[in-house]
Amino acid sequence: MSDDALPGDALPEEPPPETADLHGAYPRLSDAQIQSLERFGERRPTRRGEILIREGERSTHFFVLLSGQAIVLSGYPRDPRVIRVHGPGRFLGELSVLTGQVEFVTTAINLPGEVLALDAERLRELVGHDPELGELVLRAYLIRRSMLIGEGVGMHIIGSRYSPDTHRLRDFVARNRLPHRFLDVEQDPDAERLLREMNVPPEDLPVVILHGEEVLRNPSNAELAVHVGLTAPGPPPDTCDLVVIGAGPAGLAAGVYGASEGLTTVVLDGIASGGQAATSSRIENYLGFPSGISGAELAERAAIQAEKFGARMTVPGEASALHRENGHYVVRIDGGADVAARSVVLAMGAKYRKLDVPHLAEFEMTSVYYAATNFEASQCATDPVAVVGGGNSAGQAAIFLSRQCPHVYLLILHDDLGRDMSRYLVVQIEANPRIEVLRHTRVRELLGPNVLQGLIVEDTHTGATRRLDVRALFVFIGVDPCTQWLPDGVALDADGFVLTGDHIPNPQPDLRPMLLESSWPGVFAAGDVRSGSIKRVASAVGEGAMAVRLVHERRSAQGYS
Repeated sequence: MSDDALPGDALPEEPPPETADLHGAYPRLSDAQIQSLERFGERRPTRRGEILIREGERSTHFFVLLSGQAIVLSGYPRDPRVIRVHGPGRFLGELSVLTGQVEFVTTAINLPGEVLALDAERLRELVGHDPELGELVLRAYLIRRSMLIGEGVGMHIIGSRYSPDTHRLRDFVARNRLPHRFLDVEQDPDAERLLREMNVPPEDLPVVILHGEEVLRNPSNAELAVHVGLTAPGPPPDTCDLVVIGAGPAGLAAGVYGASEGLTTVVLDGIASGGQAATSSRIENYLGFPSGISGAELAERAAIQAEKFGARMTVPGEASALHRENGHYVVRIDGGADVAARSVVLAMGAKYRKLDVPHLAEFEMTSVYYAATNFEASQCATDPVAVVGGGNSAGQAAIFLSRQCPHVYLLILHDDLGRDMSRYLVVQIEANPRIEVLRHTRVRELLGPNVLQGLIVEDTHTGATRRLDVRALFVFIGVDPCTQWLPDGVALDADGFVLTGDHIPNPQPDLRPMLLESSWPGVFAAGDVRSGSIKRVASAVGEGAMAVRLVHERRSAQGYS
């Protein structure tokens, strides 16, 4: 618990009303739950102004407010603003308590009383062993994180929306669901004020302002990850049982099953956990979630689960090379140390293809997107948009964007919307008055300097063209595997996907590849990167789990226990 205290002028003169419990974000613990937690923590008296959780620091404790009142402030100490008020029975903090990231808001005592304090590591253990408490805390923390993101609190990113580095930073924090606010130097008057206050010249842009005080000048993704506590402390182990490359659904499943079954496991990803699934606003056909679940929440839950079992998540940690050395596989991490392992699961997934239209790169920083989440939707404001693609990703994006945008054009190259799209999505699209499906239609031209002002599209049957006055373009036209960095010895199919099992040509006669095993014994492929995979979240999760089972079998065949 911090010994620091807020100055008197940062505290409300009158006790503000308690924040309402929105969607389960602020539940009260029952007396029985508090009594159960008391076995693992201690009661502590509090004083007015005492800081329990400070923005910019990792949480060391989980607090339950027993009496008194706690306030949550954004912008402390530079520009403090009360955004939440908690009363007795509520637990404090947000997702950072579970993930080990730094805190993005400050929590302090407004009215003195008493708290129950548990070590944060102990909480993580309890979440894993008490399903009811674990689900209550995890759900509340996930909702609180989403609310902070929606309110634009936390770090500030200042730059030009036309800058590639600004776009890179915004994409990185959005993909990792880090609370932040973007200030555009061309449009937001607060940007210029903050730059003057922080003595930042224009040539240093973009900058990230952390905790109201620390300035990072055009940081790399890796540098920013360290400052926000996204990376695990300390270097990865020199040698482990299993390295999982890619933290999409397949990789996360491999991480969960590998670590839970006693393998020392490292999971690498160059950008964020979740892969393409994390860019989906709502997955409605995933088993066990009848009302659907966002890809980001599914990824966050899986990452927490993997870490609970002891998997080491390394993000960003992009694999750039793989080779064999002294009976192990060695993975080179771009900008980091090598990691050696007895077994490897390739789960890098695939990346979306780009449209073959002139000047596409000029618009990718401002108006062309390959995901449809709250981040991308916030850039569209209330403008009409276009979605290109006929698969589930395109359908999910069109439905999600229609909730905010007045009109969504869905462009497909053929006539049958149901050819590549699940029936439940087709039904929703056809019943949605805001979505207009343009069949046998392709994009021919992007209009506007820098920022999209419209599209020229062509009817592939008649050759007729028309203009669509849209301000954003979302592209979902298939994928290419992320296998360019793999060595020549790993067999790939004609499209670059990893061949496994019986599909491998000319296998070694004395070492027949297992079902998901590549041409290198002990190296397995799971999910979208594997040749012939189903390209569904559920199948990717299944393959990730199956790959770990096969890892054990290969280890046993090689004489490892």
